[in-house]
Amino acid sequence: MSAADQQKTAGVDVAEAQAGLERIIAALTATWPAAGIGAVKLPIGYFANVIDVGGIGLAICTDGVGSKSLIAQMLGKYDTIGIDCIAMNVNDLICLGARPLSLVDYIAVERADARMLGALAEGLARGAREAGISICGGEIAQLKDNVRGFDLVGTAVGIVPLDRIITGRELLPGDVVIGLDSNGIHANGMTLARHVLFTRAGLAPDHVCAELGVPLGEELLRPTPIYVREILDLIDRVPGVTALVNITGDGLLNLPRVAAEVGFLLDDLPPEPPIFRLIERLGGVARAEMFEVYNMGVGFCVLTRAEAADAALALLAGHGRRARVIGRVIADANRGVHLPREGLVGYGKRFRRA
Repeated sequence: MSAADQQKTAGVDVAEAQAGLERIIAALTATWPAAGIGAVKLPIGYFANVIDVGGIGLAICTDGVGSKSLIAQMLGKYDTIGIDCIAMNVNDLICLGARPLSLVDYIAVERADARMLGALAEGLARGAREAGISICGGEIAQLKDNVRGFDLVGTAVGIVPLDRIITGRELLPGDVVIGLDSNGIHANGMTLARHVLFTRAGLAPDHVCAELGVPLGEELLRPTPIYVREILDLIDRVPGVTALVNITGDGLLNLPRVAAEVGFLLDDLPPEPPIFRLIERLGGVARAEMFEVYNMGVGFCVLTRAEAADAALALLAGHGRRARVIGRVIADANRGVHLPREGLVGYGKRFRRA
């Protein structure tokens, strides 16, 4: 069964979602002003966008925690999922070189539960403090006919000088790709993970797998790292940063979202967290399909000129962040992601055997 078929079985139809996205983009871009205040500076499809507000770049994005909320419900533990909501947004904003400033949240609930809402707020506040942002408002909607449990979404804003927006347009062959370690599954691919681990393998959330050493539910609920402080410091102090890429849904296939028509040769990936081997083994998921869905151990990528790599690594280490050079930019007009140790090459949203 292919990755698309596995996810469709689990309730995620990637092809249909892509077709719908194309229709949305066509309709929404028709609303863009041609110039002046409110002008949109980037095409849809990057990690966030920037609006011209009288010469100031207002960066904006929105994202949620997806079906990771169901893991929180299974465990009855709601005090960390807010960290994921913050991380999913601010980690996208910094890809533009933007400094995140504030976020508004939207919590949809089946029914109001003061204990749950208080715990969600606790996680949101912890994540906001870690990211150095405020939470300036939000909305709670009781939708018993629409929602089972709860859903959590945020919209974040930041600022970036209009002449310093980072999109990867300056990337050149020979630039290095630095990968910051992930701490596990983060908040993407959770539907497939739940299908494999709980439905197909029949495991319980409190089951302790030998590979993990902790209960399965605890591993899946581990909060997504927030990379804001080290990346902003990197932008300020290390000349030669050419692109920043958040490795979320689609895994390393996020790299070709940069503006330059280049490829990526990744020949020194870090050891992957054991949760991925567990999903692969219990679900019979092919390696290509794992790399299409998951971060596989790389949570965020910094791309720099080769001469800036050592300074970037030293700064990241100073922030306590594990990172390594995982590859380099190559000439490839087809924007391929090449994984020679895996024998894979990826284009668009799919990996295939090289």
